[in-house]
Amino acid sequence: PKPHFPPNPVFFPEPRMVLVACGPFTPSDGVAFEPLSDLLEVVARDRPDVCILLGPFLDAKHEQVESCQLLSSFSDVFRLCLRTIIEGTRSAGSRLVLVPSLRDVAHDFVYPQPPFAFPELPKEDRA
Repeated sequence: PKPHFPPNPVFFPEPRMVLVACGPFTPSDGVAFEPLSDLLEVVARDRPDVCILLGPFLDAKHEQVESCQLLSSFSDVFRLCLRTIIEGTRSAGSRLVLVPSLRDVAHDFVYPQPPFAFPELPKEDRA
């Protein structure tokens, strides 16, 4: 099928700042999300209009995932990551776009990938 493009492009009266970052957002020796925390400091400082985060958020190739050493379920660790992202970007007013990776263990690894489902998020955090 032919791709669908909007009939009229959107033009903004002033420049927009877009921040793009790719995961994984954890160090190789733990799942404390320190790199994500560093990224969220940049978001809070620079206040981009749009923040696009590409997974993996919890990497299937992570040492603790591969060796089954996580103390919580994959979905619980991902929820913690998501809560960290939302709380860390709320004051910046950035629009968040989260793109799953085929290596995200808390998401379906089919292609094409469906978007993340966030049924437990409050309405004000979903858009």
